[in-house]
Amino acid sequence: MSSIEIKKIGITKLDTEAVVNAANTGLWEGGGKLDKRMEVRPRHLEGMKKLSEHIISAGGLLDDNGKMKGSALIMDFESRKELDDYIANEPYVVEEVWEKIEIEPINVVIANSLDK
Repeated sequence: MSSIEIKKIGITKLDTEAVVNAANTGLWEGGGKLDKRMEVRPRHLEGMKKLSEHIISAGGLLDDNGKMKGSALIMDFESRKELDDYIANEPYVVEEVWEKIEIEPINVVIANSLDK
């Protein structure tokens, strides 16, 4: 099961704005997790569509060679319980694609949409 580390550093007015940084060493160490990630990805993206009102920004993290190594999401929920419920049901968590999850508060100053 994934480990969740919460870092509270008091930089945001809303406690529920969070950066979710999720990774799995198997993605870049050849542990077969990239294949698993691609298998689970359609369910993950479908879930992201349903949560679109909570997502400020989301995308894959890449290493220096452009290979997938994790994910980063900037999200806003009304409560910590809503965030925890999302994580508990996230397909990448359920299917153990993400093995390490860090949640940090963020003070979003500018959020531009690329979907103009």
